[in-house]
Amino acid sequence: MKVLAARLGQAVMVAVLIGTATFVMMRSLPGDAAWRIAAGRYGYDNVDAASAAAVREELGLDGPALPALLQWLGDLVRLDFGKSLVTGQPVTAELAHQLGASAALALVAVVMSLVIGPPLGILAGLRPGGLLDRALLVVSTGLKAVPQFLMALVLIVILAVQFRLLPAAGHGEARHFILPALALATGLAAVNARIARDAMARIADMQFWRFAQWKGLSERQTLTRHGLRNVAVPLVTYLGLQFVTLVEGVIVVEAVFGWPGIGHALVHAIFSRDVPMVQGTALVLGLGFVLVNAGIDLAVRRLDPRAAA
Repeated sequence: MKVLAARLGQAVMVAVLIGTATFVMMRSLPGDAAWRIAAGRYGYDNVDAASAAAVREELGLDGPALPALLQWLGDLVRLDFGKSLVTGQPVTAELAHQLGASAALALVAVVMSLVIGPPLGILAGLRPGGLLDRALLVVSTGLKAVPQFLMALVLIVILAVQFRLLPAAGHGEARHFILPALALATGLAAVNARIARDAMARIADMQFWRFAQWKGLSERQTLTRHGLRNVAVPLVTYLGLQFVTLVEGVIVVEAVFGWPGIGHALVHAIFSRDVPMVQGTALVLGLGFVLVNAGIDLAVRRLDPRAAA
């Protein structure tokens, strides 16, 4: 209950700060917001001064900023995110579809990173300084240093263009998940592998590990009974930080692959000066971070009861 109460307080603070920050930043962008909104509605080729003036008068863009911000915060208390300035649809309706697509992509990426990284890290941690350990250090450092947009382009060139094994873009089929999820998963797997390796090497050097083997347990039995749970604690803890990396990567990777998710929608909303959509998207991402960390806190306390002490 203490964890949930603390996270609830954080959620309120996040909502106010993100809403205010995004509103101020969108208002501070150079250029004519009415022209951008009209372009989002009618297309850049069909925008003229008259249509921009009509949009400005309709939305009251020349009015004071503070009442508009206070109105948005008041609507937020009633769980009303407003309507998109471009499409006229409720922000919650548009976010519901986009968030589902992004959540599915992020989930596949996390699962792929956990399948690739921790097993290699555990094997390397059981033999510190060995060939696998040294090779893993080089590979994980290199993968972590590659920006996700560059990894996405490399995967497209190799797997989609050269070998034609997977589609370069698209949505709706299982094969469309592979390239964007892999572009997100490589960097996550690199860090997961190093965390698992360091945790495994530290645990294998402890007295209880050696005592378990002295009792006659094989290395596999010692790992499954005493090692995996201890290795899982830092991995689960790091999942909260991975959420930040995922949010940053999803925005870029979705744009590269044309994935109809929340990151792709956020980019278009910024270009179109769709302030309610930007505020709603940023708010959902921020509250998602709080929710994920609350779940991780509870999971860590389940894995390691000492964390609750």
